[in-house]
Amino acid sequence: MFVFKAAVVGAGTMGGEIAQVVAAAGLPVLLKDVKQEFVDHGLEKAREVAQGQLGGLVKKEKLTQEQADSQLEETLGRITGTTDYEGFGDVDFVIEAVPERMEIKQSVFAELDEVTPGNAILASNTSSLSVTEMGEATTRPHKVCGFHFFYPASVLRLIEVIEGDETSEDTMQSAANFAQQIRKQPIRCGEAPGFVVNRILNSSVSEIWRVRDEEDLDVEEIDRLVTESKASPMGPFYLADLLGLDTVLHVAEHLRDSYGDRFYVSSAMKELVEAGNYGQKTGKGFYDHG
Repeated sequence: MFVFKAAVVGAGTMGGEIAQVVAAAGLPVLLKDVKQEFVDHGLEKAREVAQGQLGGLVKKEKLTQEQADSQLEETLGRITGTTDYEGFGDVDFVIEAVPERMEIKQSVFAELDEVTPGNAILASNTSSLSVTEMGEATTRPHKVCGFHFFYPASVLRLIEVIEGDETSEDTMQSAANFAQQIRKQPIRCGEAPGFVVNRILNSSVSEIWRVRDEEDLDVEEIDRLVTESKASPMGPFYLADLLGLDTVLHVAEHLRDSYGDRFYVSSAMKELVEAGNYGQKTGKGFYDHG
């Protein structure tokens, strides 16, 4: 199946970036959320990302400013913001990017099942939840799969294409093909807690969290050492702030519950989340984001 029109449900930071990725690949895309202010935020994020990418090409003299301005308007012109499902009647591929809570995702999938064509693939950007359970909220579980981007979605090329119990081979192959269509690198995997990347990442990062809590180390110093050693382009605590501490904590707890105490859950992170400090999106986390 070739995708001619896509949609993203959930216009947060990740949703806005995903919409920009799809539009930059030349496809029209709907960006939906429940409130106009959320939609506007997603559209602004898409503009910010596109401007940054095109501005970089201008600095490298690969584009003139006039060409960059033209491409910016073309890309943004392919993104349609909406607070309802009007226009979903002819989409081929939907990416759900709502908060990482199963009840919210199942509700969205049930709605999508009603408003999209029967041949449309319904995909979730979940980082850890069960694709099978999401599919159970629809009449087409064979058309439901995971389609997990990594932050920042506009930069990182990897996408996990995740197979639920009922996901068909045709759906998996079509999703992998779509990932390549939007210039990403798909890896196919089965449904297991953390899938591939988060299971690998958290197995190492959780040890950093453990040492930090046990020895009360400074998070900025840890992040500096990690980046200076080139172990990662970004320190784990700053990255967690960008991803959202509520989401990171949820994944960490899910992995611990699934695999045992070898996956450590940061007590400092838990305290921040309980206080309503989720990182960049609330202005404060391990860092003060203003």
